[in-house]
Amino acid sequence: MSAISVVENQSVVLRNIRWETFLALLEDLGESRGRIAYDRGTLEIMSPTIKHETLKKLIGRLVETFTLELQIKIRSASSTTLISTLKKKGVEPDECYYVQNEEAVRGKDEIDLEYDPPPDLAIEIDITSSSIKRRNIYAALGIPEVWTHDGAALTVRKLLKNGEYKISTKSEAFPMLPVKDLVRFLDQRSALDETSLVRAFQAWVRKRFKTQ
Repeated sequence: MSAISVVENQSVVLRNIRWETFLALLEDLGESRGRIAYDRGTLEIMSPTIKHETLKKLIGRLVETFTLELQIKIRSASSTTLISTLKKKGVEPDECYYVQNEEAVRGKDEIDLEYDPPPDLAIEIDITSSSIKRRNIYAALGIPEVWTHDGAALTVRKLLKNGEYKISTKSEAFPMLPVKDLVRFLDQRSALDETSLVRAFQAWVRKRFKTQ
């Protein structure tokens, strides 16, 4: 029998959900379902807040501005549903990118993690209480790097060989990007409008890396 619980009015948790039921729900509910995470029978459906969505969008814009200015080839996968039938796990990151593995998925309209590599970077805005430990799902799916923002600070984590994430001061996906400088611009989000903040970041990138 399935059990239902609500966490802080931002998510619904369904337990004892079969994998086949989970896949059917993905198809039946479509894009209006909210963000999902599934881990061996437990399904969480989250309703993002405006703070959540603002942070997600801003971090994504800074990443994409950086890659544009430095002409780094990427494949944006945004909140694509990442699932593994073998491991009975699934998750939708806030943003995710193929960087080192961009060429492997270039032009593909569907990603199958049983055959294709996982994204090189996933971004997770973690400002509400979650019943599912999403990092465990990311680790099981083999995503090598996860950035999390709790509403106050950005943390970079790299996946170790033992299947656990370790906090790092450097990004593997973008080793030339000083994380502390990215954080410095993110911390200005209350003082600047988004356009001004992104333009200031763009100017900094051009000056730091001598691009035009």
